[in-house]
Amino acid sequence: MAYRKLGRDSSARKALFRSILTSFFKHERIETTEAKAKEISGMADEMITLAKKGDLHSRRQALSFLLDEEVTKKLFDVIAPKYSERQGGYTRILKLGPRRGDAADMAILELV
Repeated sequence: MAYRKLGRDSSARKALFRSILTSFFKHERIETTEAKAKEISGMADEMITLAKKGDLHSRRQALSFLLDEEVTKKLFDVIAPKYSERQGGYTRILKLGPRRGDAADMAILELV
């Protein structure tokens, strides 16, 4: 499987994804680079699918990845029920222009 390394080793990359995903579910939209947004999008969809199951095992799996217990509670009690009829594609990536400092392509990742 190919994935984006984002200039980090595996542990730093996992920590980055955990923190971005936690912030994403907390605020329901996030502005980040396009590469990170594309990588996080699939993970967010997996977490929502997990939350739709709603059982204890899936809740513990989500807790083991997300950094904040309140965010996990929100994911299961608020976000997942919104998508009970939807089969997938819970996130949307809106491309912004390049970032001013280093011209990195920016994007907004949000829940549909």
